[in-house]
Amino acid sequence: MSNYEVSLVNDNMQNFYVQFNGPAETPYENGVWRVHVELPDQFPYKSPSIGFVNKIFHPNIDEGSGSVCLDVINQTWSPMFDCINIFETFLPQLLRYPNPSDPLNGEAAALLMRDPDAYNRKVREYVTNYASKNACATEANDAEEDDEDDEMSDVGSISDD
Repeated sequence: MSNYEVSLVNDNMQNFYVQFNGPAETPYENGVWRVHVELPDQFPYKSPSIGFVNKIFHPNIDEGSGSVCLDVINQTWSPMFDCINIFETFLPQLLRYPNPSDPLNGEAAALLMRDPDAYNRKVREYVTNYASKNACATEANDAEEDDEDDEMSDVGSISDD
């Protein structure tokens, strides 16, 4: 994964974020997403959990949770696969060839089937608003602040009041 920016969660090698760039020659081009990866103890025999942290408009990705509907990860995973396969093949193919007949995001699926040009415009709007380099950096900083807040003590501060 040396070609990717990877940041561990609490120094845990099984829980990390990967910076993922949208594939060229797609409406996702120039988009930068932060993808959360959790490797189960049984990895590589059991598939990892992956989810987009910043918003993405796609029929097979839940906009709220970032969950991905991709058979090769969810159902047909093989121990021959690794994280490189996910980021260099599986996710780019998913973004290039969405499957509106098996949606997690019904709005995206309907728009893609009804008006592909409007779908592409909406994808590019999401890229600008949620997946530009600046938006991704802001998302990462917000997540780090949330992690720091989680680690803070429950002991209240002393004030002059």
